[in-house]
Amino acid sequence: MTHPTKPRRRTHRFLGAVAALATAGALTAAATPASGSPTAHRGHSGHSGRTVDVQLLSFNDFHGNLEPPAGSSGQVTETEPDGATKKIDAGGVEYLATSLRTARKGHPYSVTAAAGDLIGASPLLSGLFHDEPTVEAMNKLDLDVTSVGNHEFDEGASELARMQNGGCHPKDGCYQPGRTFKGADYPYLAANVTDEKTGRPILEPYWVWKHDGVKIGFIGVTLEGTPDIVTAEGVKGLKFRDEVETVNKYANILDKQGVKSIVALIHEGGEPASQSYDYDCDSPGAGDGVSGPIVDIAKHLTPKVDALVTGHTHQAYVCTIPDPSGRPRMVTSASSYGKLYTDTTLTYDRRTRDIVRTSVKSANHVVSRTQPKAADMTALISRWNALAAPVANRPVGYISGDVNGRGATTPESPLGDLIADAQLAHARSLDPKAVLALMNPGGIRSDLVHKASGGEGDGVVTYGEAFTVQPFSNTVNLVDLTGAQLITALQQQVSGPNEASPKILQISAGLTYTLDLTKSGAARVVADSVRLNGAAIDPAATYRVAMNSFLAGGGDGFTELGKGKNPLVGADDLKAFNDYLTANSSASSPIAPPAADRITVVK
Repeated sequence: MTHPTKPRRRTHRFLGAVAALATAGALTAAATPASGSPTAHRGHSGHSGRTVDVQLLSFNDFHGNLEPPAGSSGQVTETEPDGATKKIDAGGVEYLATSLRTARKGHPYSVTAAAGDLIGASPLLSGLFHDEPTVEAMNKLDLDVTSVGNHEFDEGASELARMQNGGCHPKDGCYQPGRTFKGADYPYLAANVTDEKTGRPILEPYWVWKHDGVKIGFIGVTLEGTPDIVTAEGVKGLKFRDEVETVNKYANILDKQGVKSIVALIHEGGEPASQSYDYDCDSPGAGDGVSGPIVDIAKHLTPKVDALVTGHTHQAYVCTIPDPSGRPRMVTSASSYGKLYTDTTLTYDRRTRDIVRTSVKSANHVVSRTQPKAADMTALISRWNALAAPVANRPVGYISGDVNGRGATTPESPLGDLIADAQLAHARSLDPKAVLALMNPGGIRSDLVHKASGGEGDGVVTYGEAFTVQPFSNTVNLVDLTGAQLITALQQQVSGPNEASPKILQISAGLTYTLDLTKSGAARVVADSVRLNGAAIDPAATYRVAMNSFLAGGGDGFTELGKGKNPLVGADDLKAFNDYLTANSSASSPIAPPAADRITVVK
């Protein structure tokens, strides 16, 4: 749908001077919230009834996936009437734009919101340009508001400020002659992210949508544990506060301002009981339709909040969870990568200025690739692809079949094994004493797909495809760990902060162990099963271990890995991966997908 007029660009402050951030590493904030008006497609006024239906369109965890995600990363599961399931190809901003524009038709009261991680860990088309293309696309989508997620901090607070306010990259400059990046037309909300020195939010904590007398407040937070999953440099000078306490604080502030209808945008999520996007988790007999951190958060958020839009876990769910007063409240998440969007109807009572909770309805919808593409998004992709092509299309290796990573259904993935082997090979080129490598699963962002894309030929792995798999620019680090520390690190995969949602490290060839999922906590890693090249790990011996800089800093809850001695920093992990593919494959002798048989799983 084409909008006849484009509203004047909104202005939003990143609360603090970018120059000061760059030089001092700290934020100077003034937490004055902003409010905005809906854009032109929001329709006309004149509705005089007591209640009016407001359409809330939402999505999360887009991660710069402008082009349709490849392989299983670009599919959603749908349950058929007979109980069978099928996979549907979905996603891509050309189709997301069409879906949202079509959904808005006939809805004069419509607002579009997101729950964080719109940028960061992005494919090359966006990541190569520090996600400027994605922000441009979100502007064209008429996104109204988003919370920050943990990945909005991948490049630090100064870069997040640039995403909001615009300007050329401080090192790379402007990417196109005569074009200066204008920043986001929508506010990034970060109510629970504060400056360590001032205690003030670094971004606007909330935003109020207004149309024809209707007011809905949005409060945005990211998960309190963001520092555990982002590099130390990315969160330097920042404090991440409790989600519930923060949302409740600002809900009270909005309530005192007369804003009684409130939506929380929370970059934290849960795990649904079914992987089908259309699963009815409120159906009779469904039991606990969703589990995980968002459940506890939802149960403790003030009843003043009427709905929760969530993210982070890349799952699809539309569930009701009771608030502290016992009333059901809608909690939604729309998978990831733009494969789904959520359409929620909020019935607004003009007299009470609140949402009629019993009337709230919501459903996830597939961003199908069978619908027409949005022409303006196609033009945007083409423009940035032309700039990226010289880098993106360079072949770096060859594979004989799909090498699944993000799309793997087992704790150990073929792509995880391949990356770990590549890091070990690079480590050995620096220090022959290196004996094993560990890779965090969250750092694997996609699959390597054998089928030709972009006309480069079946089995060819391009730089752009490799970049999509590993976009973080971590370095490969070497450290000394004792055998006891190594075993403890493996146990941290399934204990402590990782017990509820295990993070299974991907391991290089030669390291083997048993993962017994019938047990609980650290006992799930059978200590006496951990072996290196067939020999039991000696708790008192020292082992030279390779891992990326994120893990070497204790990221993802692996505090034991952060205690390594005698560190040595190598090249970035993408270079290590590309060098390994180039050295170990050719068109006539491609790499076969690893068997992913290094971890024995007992269920």
